[in-house]
Amino acid sequence: MSLLKRISQFIDLFNEWIGLGVSWLTTIMVLNVFYDVVMRYVFKQGNIALQELEWHLFAVIFLIGAAYALKKDAHVRVDIVYTRLSTRQKAWIDFLGTIVFLIPYSLMVIYASRGFVASSWSLGEISPDPGGLPARYILKAMIPIGFSLVILQGISQAIKNFLVIIGREPEVGDYTGAAPVAGEEVK
Repeated sequence: MSLLKRISQFIDLFNEWIGLGVSWLTTIMVLNVFYDVVMRYVFKQGNIALQELEWHLFAVIFLIGAAYALKKDAHVRVDIVYTRLSTRQKAWIDFLGTIVFLIPYSLMVIYASRGFVASSWSLGEISPDPGGLPARYILKAMIPIGFSLVILQGISQAIKNFLVIIGREPEVGDYTGAAPVAGEEVK
């Protein structure tokens, strides 16, 4: 079991590092939007490249940051039944959800984006707009990269849920999904 924990911890550390790195892009995006708005509305000077950079940065933040959000259990979850379940029941739901839905869907997106991304790279795709950004193919490559990171984090989450299910509950701080509340017993 210690091998599974080490694999999970390595994936968590890797996605933590990636997530924190990508989080700095939000600062760059905010500064870019501020500069773009001031230039457009105060000085009446638009810039296509700056406008494209806004959505390019947003796409990278969203795609690459998704695994970090999964690690932090920061995805939106609205479920009145789930919150009332025991830790082990939550672990079963999360484990099955990861194995049956998250990983297969992520693999499907990666598979479906292969041709799209390969075509963009082979063409050296750039923005179709005059003054737009070059290297649009790099942005498109974020799709399989982001979903690969989600798969990795899904594997980590599945390991943690599996350990809860078999009664080998992870140590405090190692688990972000169905971690027991202080004083709660694993059922």
